[in-house]
Amino acid sequence: MQKCTLALGCFWKPEENFKNKPGIIKTEVGYAGGQKSKVNYEEVCTGRTGHAEVVRLSFDEKIISFNKILDLFFKMHDPTQKDMQYPDVGTQYRSEIFYETEEQKKEAQAAIIERNPIFDNKIKTNISKIKNYCKAEEYHQRYIEKKSI
Repeated sequence: MQKCTLALGCFWKPEENFKNKPGIIKTEVGYAGGQKSKVNYEEVCTGRTGHAEVVRLSFDEKIISFNKILDLFFKMHDPTQKDMQYPDVGTQYRSEIFYETEEQKKEAQAAIIERNPIFDNKIKTNISKIKNYCKAEEYHQRYIEKKSI
């Protein structure tokens, strides 16, 4: 089993989109890429912590490849927008691939090179080593699922 952490705007919809894909074992929303190891939603919303809202996936690479996850990532949001996704504006809503291994880093770099022409060479997605991941508050976990019950 592998893990990957992706920032693609507000984390609620991406978690909902990923959770039922074959090979995705677990989804969790949180914050990553900032200066501190522990933050909360209110702090992240200030835009001063450096964290992005993220969805963290645990996946079985025998069923779904990291490259397939990246394909879904690029289809789920607009990677040409810097520090925003549609109505959500701020660095916490940026597009970023947080890699866990050097292999994931190489695959992420190749994915951007491959897909950039599709987006008129305007992809703004960052690629960074995962740091300071912090699980979001429980009320954010499976938020859309909870609201639809």
